[in-house]
This record gives sequence, C-alpha cells and structure tokens, in this order.
Amino acid sequence: MSKQTITDVNLSGKKLLVRVDFNVPLSSKDPADQITVTDDIRIRAALPTINYLLEQGAALLLCSHLGRPKSAADIQFAMNPVAGRLADLLDRPVQKLDELVGDQATAAAASLQPGDVILLENTRFHPGETKNDPELSQQLADLAEGYVNDAFGSAHRAHATTEGVAQAMRRQGKPAVAGFLMGKELEALGMAVENPPRPYIAIMGGAKISDKILLIDRLLAAADKILIGGGMANTFLKAKGLEVGQSLIEAEALPEAERLLAKAGGRLILPVDVVVADKFAADAAGQNLPVAEIPADGMALDIGLATIQLFNSELQGARLVVWNGPMGVFEFERFASGTNALATLLAGLTDQGASVIVGGGDSAAAVAKANLSHKMTHVSTGGGASLEFLEGKTLPGIAALDEKS
Repeated sequence: MSKQTITDVNLSGKKLLVRVDFNVPLSSKDPADQITVTDDIRIRAALPTINYLLEQGAALLLCSHLGRPKSAADIQFAMNPVAGRLADLLDRPVQKLDELVGDQATAAAASLQPGDVILLENTRFHPGETKNDPELSQQLADLAEGYVNDAFGSAHRAHATTEGVAQAMRRQGKPAVAGFLMGKELEALGMAVENPPRPYIAIMGGAKISDKILLIDRLLAAADKILIGGGMANTFLKAKGLEVGQSLIEAEALPEAERLLAKAGGRLILPVDVVVADKFAADAAGQNLPVAEIPADGMALDIGLATIQLFNSELQGARLVVWNGPMGVFEFERFASGTNALATLLAGLTDQGASVIVGGGDSAAAVAKANLSHKMTHVSTGGGASLEFLEGKTLPGIAALDEKS
C-alpha cells in the first residue's frame, strides 16, 4: 500500500493536524489524584515525526485518544499529564487545550506560529469521534493546512480523527499523509503481506483461535509454516483428539480448528509438550509434560522445553518471521519461560539476517519485558491494527491517506 509520507510533500511552515497514539498507561484513574504517565514509550515513538515537522518550521496541533472515557466528565482521562511529559521530551512548551474543537481550538489554531505545539483534548471526549461524525471531521480539517496520521494503532478504526478528517482535508485540496511511525509499519507489515522473503514462518499465540481464524487462513496461503502456542494451542490439540484437562479451550471453535488442521496439511506445528499447573495462579507449581499426558485436573499454561527445541529447529533458515501472541501466561513469571525463550530465539535469528516482525499487543509487551525489543527488525505499535493488516483487510485510517503518484 503506497501512501505518501511527510517527506513526499512540502509541509514547511504549515499548520498541521497530527494524529498520534498517546494512549499511554497512567498512574491512577482517580480524578482526585495527581495523575502521571507511567510508560512514555508511545510518546517517544512519535518524536521522530514531531521533531521532523518542527524542523520544517511547521506548527502542530496534536490529537490522540486516551483510555476509554464514557464522556468528557471522565476527567481522569484528560490529556494534561501527557502534555507535561511531551513538553519534557521535546524540551519546549506544549499548550494543552480543554477541547478538541470549538472556539478555543479555533482561536488557538489561528494564532499558531512556526514551532508551536498544541495538544488537543482527548478525542474520545467528543461524542462524534467514534461515530466518524462528518461535522466534527470538517471542524478538525478547518483548523489546519494539512493532516499527518502517525497513529497506526488506531488506523483500523474509522473515526473522525483517523479517517473522516483525512477525507475532509483531501476534499479541500490539503495533504493527508503518513508520519514516520506509520510509514515504518506500512513498510514492515507490507513486506509480509505483499512480497515475503522465504522461508516465511508465522508464529501464533495468545488465548483464542476465534480472534485469529481469518489471520491463520490468510497465513496458510502466505507463510510456509505456522507455529502455534499459547492458549489457542489447546483448542487445536483438542481438535486432534487429545485430552487437555482443565486447559483453556474454545469449544465453539473446535470445528474451525479441525478445518484449519486439515487445510494446513502438516504446516501447522503444534506443541509436543506443555507446562501444566493445577490452578491458574502466579504461585502455581508447573510440571513439564507431553501433550498426551495432561492430567484431568491440570491446565497447560506454557509451552514445554521440547516444544521450544522443536520451534527452534523449525525456525532455522527462516528469512521472515512474524510473531503474534505469547506462548503462555507470560504475566506469571514461572509461566513466561516459553515466551521469553522464543523472544531470545528470534533475537538470534535477526543476528543471522532474518527479518523478525512482532505484531503488537501482548507480543510487543512480552518482547519489551524480555528487554529484546531493540533486537527485533520491527515491533508493531498496533495490536488490532496489525492483525487486520496481516489479514489483508483495508484499514480506514490508511486508505484515507494520499497515494504516491
């Protein structure tokens, strides 16, 4: 998908509306507390785009959602702590407004000077955001002379600040382009979708098959093999006729699991052993057992040692690996071994010249927890967005941007 980026158009001296992803963790959800940002990785991820635009003499109106407020009354989700952290990182003032659109925003936009940075209020405080309201989209477009989308994690949502405003800008002849972060996502994930180097190995984990049926179907057509771990592996094992005790399964997904196994013809690689516990708890004792020996009162919470060796063998020689979903309950330290071992294996593959793409969400969190994010070729910033992109779906926030000529 060939979209124009901020280096393809002249944005020098322009007032720009920039959609960023500042949906960051906060220290509290109590509006009476002094709320701070506890992890600024998403703010830092937007800095290359913001700094480049400022170097071009642009003036910026930034907007993002934060949390899941029901209305503007949920002031614990106001953007004030984000503005403070951004000002620290940019080492320049960031003016935070108390509205997304309105008289205050219009006046502030009109008085913007090159190098100024304004952070608008939480986009989801406005009821028209998630409805992709045309009036809100037009009001946003009227604030600026161009639009930059650097929020890949929200690109799968047709909201006013992701899709509607881009269309409104283009109708007025104003540029609507991707930022650097969005461009990196399109380049990395686009390679996996359009022209993957081979051998291409996909790794699927996480709890549910139902969330990833379309993706697995797509990957069976695109990838050479798919390695399956995490809770979803239990449903596949059950579909093969194995007993999985109290392990998490999706009974309603068993027919789909059977269909996928038949379609794969041996290209779906399942665990051969698992770490079994008698309860779902951080302090549960784990026992490494073959998948055929899971006791009736046990539950599989991680892949086992033999499976890690099997996956390592399958991954050797791969030129592209796409990973989405942890191999076990990685939130519990004693059931994070499989996920951590996989992250280490993939880091080694990048040293051998393979491209390793981590598909956001829990996978990205697991790699970060293992301190190996820097070793991966690309770690996506979008969980749901990266899944839908890899499924081959059209993402509204991307489709709305200007095409390269």
